[in-house]
Amino acid sequence: MVETTADSDLLDLRKGRPAAGQDPVKRAQIIEGARRVFIDKGFEAASMNDITREAGVSKGTIYVYFENKEELFEALIEEERGTIFKNLYEVLDHFDDLRKTLVKFGMGLSAKITSAKVIQAQRTVVGAADRIPELGARFYERGPKRGHDKVMAFLNQAVERGLLKIDDVDLAAYQFTELCLAGLFRQCIFSYRTKAPTQAEIERVVTSGVDVFLKAYATEKFLAEEKALQSA
Repeated sequence: MVETTADSDLLDLRKGRPAAGQDPVKRAQIIEGARRVFIDKGFEAASMNDITREAGVSKGTIYVYFENKEELFEALIEEERGTIFKNLYEVLDHFDDLRKTLVKFGMGLSAKITSAKVIQAQRTVVGAADRIPELGARFYERGPKRGHDKVMAFLNQAVERGLLKIDDVDLAAYQFTELCLAGLFRQCIFSYRTKAPTQAEIERVVTSGVDVFLKAYATEKFLAEEKALQSA
């Protein structure tokens, strides 16, 4: 009698072992090996053989978990994004002080976007996107686009509350994030600076960016409420 894959998986489950391709420890081991290879060689030069050796697994094992290096790279990016950007957007749930909320969110965003891990990931994606454009598109949709939508939602709420007057919220959301990264992101992505910006540098850029943003979009109601808070 020939044992099928389903039969084998069922046996594994009965014995308390994860089914093929379902072991989180093994999956993490492969992703960690891939992380080291991608950092060392870049996406184009890296191969599944390199990752297999670095992760310390067999070829048969790695292909049970990931079909190719593109799929593995996307899994790595998703894991990194989940870790790095966790809780970032929770700041936008608070409306006690619009200016302070924008500054706090902007500083968190700027610090993460200019961190060494995120800069390296973006360079790798840009390098691969020329050959695999759908990889770059998925990276944008699952990361920057989702974040942009959350900023838009926050700004829309501020408009509804009469604190901001914005005709094009989509454009304004892009403007806000660009102001928070002004003079920092490009210096990092092109290795003009070899270290991530300090908190003081980020605070200077973000505070100034929020000032510019509010001068463009703040309403009289916001200015009155802010004045009342300052005098309280």
